[in-house]
Amino acid sequence: MANLIEKIWFERHPAGWALAPVFWPLSKLFGWISRRRRHAFQSGKKVAYRASVPVVVVGNITAGGNGKTPVVIWLVEQLQAQGVAVGVVSRGYGGKSDHYPLRLSERTTTAEAGDEPVLIASRTCAPVVVSPNRSEAVQMLEKDVDVIITDDGLQHYALARDIEIVVIDGQRRFGNEQLIPMGPLRERCDRLSEVDFLICNGGDTRHNEIAMHLEPGELVNLLTGERRTPSSLQKVVAMAGIGHPPRFFATLNTLGVTPVHCQPFPDHQAFEASELETLAEQGEHLVMTEKDAVKCQAFARQNWWYLPVDAKLSEPQSIELLNKIIEVKEEYGSPSA
Repeated sequence: MANLIEKIWFERHPAGWALAPVFWPLSKLFGWISRRRRHAFQSGKKVAYRASVPVVVVGNITAGGNGKTPVVIWLVEQLQAQGVAVGVVSRGYGGKSDHYPLRLSERTTTAEAGDEPVLIASRTCAPVVVSPNRSEAVQMLEKDVDVIITDDGLQHYALARDIEIVVIDGQRRFGNEQLIPMGPLRERCDRLSEVDFLICNGGDTRHNEIAMHLEPGELVNLLTGERRTPSSLQKVVAMAGIGHPPRFFATLNTLGVTPVHCQPFPDHQAFEASELETLAEQGEHLVMTEKDAVKCQAFARQNWWYLPVDAKLSEPQSIELLNKIIEVKEEYGSPSA
């Protein structure tokens, strides 16, 4: 069913017309509820939490993976290089903790915090807090940092923000430009005119968009940390539990890897060791995304590898983005100093 929905949203599959009598009124209801909720915060009927440090939202207006997490990691690393103390808050999709807000430690598992927060904490060593209520996560973190970045949360209007960044899938764009469930949109496209920066991940960059691409590194062995060039592996089985798995499989093809089998999984899915062992038996090596690897580390096998990727943003627009964050930080002051 999920695959059919993707085809209706992004490929205008004829089944969309058959399902329209159900999806269209639900889309209208979804739009009415989301607009009403946003208006409640804009009008002051509901009060949004305003942090004591700048809050930067990295989000999107479409459902599914657009490349937000690599952008968050890029932002954190760029700001850290300038001496800025950065913290990250996240909803923690795919995780379930016995208490919130949850500040990640080295012992925090993806079952508790979700895959993306664990990946961000591992890659950047920045403090990361997860909570379904992002305002509570911000309150736990704000006294320790200069800037807070939220991984997703563009539609979480209970949290006031200083800078909004939207990441766009440059290949799929906005599909049929209909609201959920008729289409992939969380908010209508005119919302884009209100945000501060647009980042286009792949595809053709349009007016006022910062060009971005994901640059893959060498494959890393989950058990040993050994690094290998992707093309050096034979009989690869590829798997991806991300928002848009075909993007990962296409990346492997560009690196000279033709998998003997490609297995997509739902985003944030938890894995069982036996499930992946059976999958790996179809070839000699199992290759996965870095986001999947953080969920598989505890039961990894010797022939399991992950492919790290880094966001690369075009200049000078990316420098303008960083300068804007620094400018806002200086207006606030520096609580962590």
